Amino acid sequence: MNTRLRPLSSVPPAVRLLLAAALALQLGWQATRPPPQVRAEALPPAPPPAALQLAALGDPAALSRLLMLYVQGFDEQAGVRIAWRDLDYGKLRLWLERTLDLDPRSQYPLLAASEVYGAVGDPARVRLMLDMVYQRFGEDPNRRWPWLAHAAVVARHRLHDLPLALRYARAIRLQASGPQVPAWARELELFVLEDMNQAEAARALIGALLASGQITDPNELRFLEQRLQSMGPPP
Repeated sequence: MNTRLRPLSSVPPAVRLLLAAALALQLGWQATRPPPQVRAEALPPAPPPAALQLAALGDPAALSRLLMLYVQGFDEQAGVRIAWRDLDYGKLRLWLERTLDLDPRSQYPLLAASEVYGAVGDPARVRLMLDMVYQRFGEDPNRRWPWLAHAAVVARHRLHDLPLALRYARAIRLQASGPQVPAWARELELFVLEDMNQAEAARALIGALLASGQITDPNELRFLEQRLQSMGPPP
């Protein structure tokens, strides 16, 4: 069987002209087509707790980690990156809360709320994340105090909302009483009171801390005593 290719010159001119015209039409059509539109998918509603417990198959901590990976990867979709400020923070909060419900010992959802999604430049969204940290803090204050302390710092320095910072700092002092809670976290309320020019309240707080007997560290006691002396006598 003869498998030799026929030279192009053997193709009739009319056929060659037709092929060239078809190729030109194809290239022209492709050039005039609009580029494909890549649309970001919206974050879906978080599944109900009962459905998640059923899907956990006896290992809710593993499912909690998978949900966090899903949520944190949602801003990176095929061909498009979603800014955090464009996410629905109401839905986002529910996703984070669901992951925390599955694994209450996990610190990841609160870390993400206070330090990742709370870093967005939208005060309303920041407040939503900080409120989640505050609402869930009381369930395990001796382990969750770092995220509420961070929330207090954000409220104080970024939102410039001293009453909100005071609420968070006071909750740490009153509820996080474990030995692992550092002195600076318990005394955060004092610094906020001084920022608010409430010297008398700050003086009363130092006195209460010294009289409580909860503070046994000599360095911490010395710091509070020096702070009290620097304020001078009460009016």
